[in-house]
Amino acid sequence: MSKNKQKKFQEMRELARVYQCTFRDIQAGSPIVQMAGHWREKVFGNTNPIVLELGCGHGDYTVGLAREDRTRNYIGVDIKGARMWAGAKQAAEEGLTNVAFLRTQIEMLPHFFADGEVDEIWITFPDPQMKKATKRLTSTYFMQRYQKVMREGGMIHLKTDSPFLSTYTRAMLQENGYVVAADTDDLYGCEDTPYLVQAKALQTHYEKQWIERGMTIKYICWQLARKDDLREPEIEIEKDTYRSYGRDYLTQK
Repeated sequence: MSKNKQKKFQEMRELARVYQCTFRDIQAGSPIVQMAGHWREKVFGNTNPIVLELGCGHGDYTVGLAREDRTRNYIGVDIKGARMWAGAKQAAEEGLTNVAFLRTQIEMLPHFFADGEVDEIWITFPDPQMKKATKRLTSTYFMQRYQKVMREGGMIHLKTDSPFLSTYTRAMLQENGYVVAADTDDLYGCEDTPYLVQAKALQTHYEKQWIERGMTIKYICWQLARKDDLREPEIEIEKDTYRSYGRDYLTQK
């Protein structure tokens, strides 16, 4: 590990409302796990709704949401601590008390939050994971985990550049009968509705780069429903013709 990364990890351990927990820590009964059901009072000192940003990366979107709306508590979740450091440090410098960060794997969410403790989820520009459905953050694999921690009827928001992921997500929602509140292939080119206004209010680091390259932003918002028989859609989807992170166009093979 580089000295720069070591320095960031050390600072992360010292920042307020930043929590790091590995699977081994969970097995050992980490105190962080014992916060499930108590995030509002123990971390934020209030009774406000809890909103997660999954795959928060540098944390700029989490911090932006918390900055714009002090009536909610925002938690950025990601496994990459070196990236998360930027948002955690920014939140500390601004004195934002309604934002926290949790460094762990997203599939581990049920270990950290009680049933119904989470009110809303944002999934912003995740890897579309075109090879394996269970790795997609909008797959039934992850929906089963979200419904263990979210309240019934809570909203899940997806912002993505990926035609593949947006097509897959629509198919998954239709296959399982979820109620869709908003759906567009061009977020910044469509008429405003309350959910679209909210989605347009902030842009992530990657979102700005996609827009600069002329890409349209896809946005889908749906209500969580407790379902025991979730089914993966049986659908062939055309692969994206560019790299998700390198942002370089590829030749379709």
